[in-house]
Amino acid sequence: MAFYDEFKEFIQRGNVIDLAVGVIIGASFGKITTSLVDDILMPPLGLVIGKVNFSDLFINLSSTAYSSLAEAKKAGAPTINYGSFILALIDFLLISLVVFLLIKQINRLSKPPETAPAPVTTKACPRCFSEIPLKATRCPSCTSEIG
Repeated sequence: MAFYDEFKEFIQRGNVIDLAVGVIIGASFGKITTSLVDDILMPPLGLVIGKVNFSDLFINLSSTAYSSLAEAKKAGAPTINYGSFILALIDFLLISLVVFLLIKQINRLSKPPETAPAPVTTKACPRCFSEIPLKATRCPSCTSEIG
């Protein structure tokens, strides 16, 4: 029964719930970003570059020639799908940029207000370097006179 109680306490902690919510939102955000890259950004970019569909870019590692990636996959040919890698890289960069901007804003909003430094009320004794009040004329530690 102790294991059940420990597990229940662990699950009910705020950190675990926050993490679960973050993972769920992150997965949804990843799908949105992938759609943004695949469906909105890459078609115009492919058109500008010369009617290139990035998801169809591949290097054929077999001796047989294939006209498309789908044809090579259907035949089971080994390929390096660098177009898919480019899309994944752009996904990563966009997600990283959004997370960076989000964290930057959160940090900006959660900064504590700057406070003025506390007024100086002590000084160091020139002989023993102990802290003494500013108005002191004699050090209480070494009894030397302060000018």
